[in-house]
Amino acid sequence: MRWTPRTIGVAGGLACALLAGSAAIALAANARIGYIDSAKIFQDYKRAQEAQQQFDRQVQNWRSEAAEKEKVVTQLKAEVRDQAPILSTLRRREKEEALQKAIQAYEAFVQEIWGPQGRAAQENERTTREVVDRIRTVVEKLATDKGLDLVLDAAGGAIIYADRSLDLSPEVVRELNAQAETGAH
Repeated sequence: MRWTPRTIGVAGGLACALLAGSAAIALAANARIGYIDSAKIFQDYKRAQEAQQQFDRQVQNWRSEAAEKEKVVTQLKAEVRDQAPILSTLRRREKEEALQKAIQAYEAFVQEIWGPQGRAAQENERTTREVVDRIRTVVEKLATDKGLDLVLDAAGGAIIYADRSLDLSPEVVRELNAQAETGAH
């Protein structure tokens, strides 16, 4: 899942709902609070960048493969259109069947890759989940180390104002990138 305005908006909506109930409780209990900006973390986290680049390369490969299949369909359509008047009935039927098979192969490929449960959605979900899990682990560790009771995400727009000293994002990015350098999880 790519961090688009929609996904950030969904996450922000969830954060708003949680914030409404949690903030009142947290403030009433004098809780220690911090926040992160997950969009900024995704932007600055090396593994997130690498995962996005790898996903983008895979998508480009799929687009190239789809373009090749579409080219075959276009070529067969032109052959059927241009040669139909001079071909025998049997040969014309063979060309039309070849065209139908090429169209079906193209459509099946597009659906397999970009359909609702397609490979692109699955790969994006897998990659995003791995990155989010790493971020969550680091945020939880930092929150525990700092004795924080609540960590909010500013990416969804739920935080109108917060003291910059409460922002854990730079520390999260440093820790994530340090882990990426050492190969740790």
